[in-house]
Amino acid sequence: MTSIPRRAFIGIGTKATAFLLMPFPLATFLNCNSMTNNNHFDVLVIGGSYAGLAAAMALGRALKKVLVVDDGKPCNRQTPHSHNFLTNDGKTPAEIAALANLQVKRYDTVSFFNGRATNANKTEDGFRVQLAGGEIFTAKKLVFATGIKDLLAPISGLAECWGISVIHCPYCHGYEVRNEKTGILGNGDSAFDFTKLISNWAKDLSLFTSGAARFSDEQIKKLQEHRIEIVEKEIEKLEHNDGYLRHIIFKDGSSSSITALYAPAPFEQHCKIPESLGCELTEEGYIKIDSSQETTVKGVFAIGDNASKMRTVANAVAMGTAAGMMISKKMILDAF
Repeated sequence: MTSIPRRAFIGIGTKATAFLLMPFPLATFLNCNSMTNNNHFDVLVIGGSYAGLAAAMALGRALKKVLVVDDGKPCNRQTPHSHNFLTNDGKTPAEIAALANLQVKRYDTVSFFNGRATNANKTEDGFRVQLAGGEIFTAKKLVFATGIKDLLAPISGLAECWGISVIHCPYCHGYEVRNEKTGILGNGDSAFDFTKLISNWAKDLSLFTSGAARFSDEQIKKLQEHRIEIVEKEIEKLEHNDGYLRHIIFKDGSSSSITALYAPAPFEQHCKIPESLGCELTEEGYIKIDSSQETTVKGVFAIGDNASKMRTVANAVAMGTAAGMMISKKMILDAF
C-alpha cells in the first residue's frame, strides 16, 4: 500500500475540512456548474436542505434526472448545534448540510441551481416552474421541501435569540439547557400542557404570560404544586449577548434573569406555491400528504417541516429518503 507523507495527509485533511465547514449557500453554488442546457427533469426538488437533499439522493441513485433548487437560507441557520440525529449529534447545521451536499454531488444524475422558485403551474406532462431570476424549468414530478416560517412575537431581542437560547423543542435543545433557569413564553391551555412537558428538563421553571394569565383554578393549583411561578408582567424586551439570554426586561422596568426561554410560535408555509397549485393544508397548517408524501395534487409531493409537526433533522431526512424511493418506484413501474 502506498504511504502518504504526514504533511501531505494533513494538507488534504485541512482542505476537506475547510470545504465541509463552508456556508451551505457556497457549497450549493459550486455545484451549479453541473447544470446542463436541457431544462427538463424527471423530478424537481424545491428546497435543498436535509429533506430535499435526502430525496435527491434517493432519486439520483434510482437513475432519475433531478434538479434541486435552493436559495441557501435554511430556517435553522441561526442554531448553533443540531441534536438528536444519530451520527451527527452536536454538529452545526451548516456542517451537516455541507457534508450532505458534498455526498449528493457525487451523483451525476443530480444537478443544483442556486435560486428561489416563485411560481409553478401544471402542464400536459408535468409541471413548469419559474425562478426569481426568470429561469424556467420543467419536470414530471415536483417535491416541495420548503419548510415553514415561524411567526415570532414582536418582542425586541426575541428574533436574535431564536434557535440559540429562545427555543421551541425540548427534544432538540432540552438536554443542553437541563436544570438551567428556564422560562416558557405562553398562556392558556396550550401553554399549560407545554409546561408539563418542559418540567421534565427544567426544575427552576417560570411561566411568562406577558399579560393576564388565562389558566383555570385547577391548572394554577397544579403549577403551584410544582413550584412553577406564573409571571404576568408584560415583556418589553429580551436582553442577550449574541443571542444568549441574560434577562427578560418588563415594561414596568423590572427584570428576571434567565438562561433559556421556550417560545412555541405559530407558523405559516414558507412557500406559497403548493397552495397555488391546489395542494390542501391540514387544520394545523401543514401540507396534507398521504403515506407516500404525495399531496392532494397528483405528482406533487411535500417533505420535511412543511408537512410534519416532527420538526427534527432526522425526520426530515427520513421523509426525504422515503419520498425519493416512492416517487422513483412509481415512475419506474409506470414506464415499464
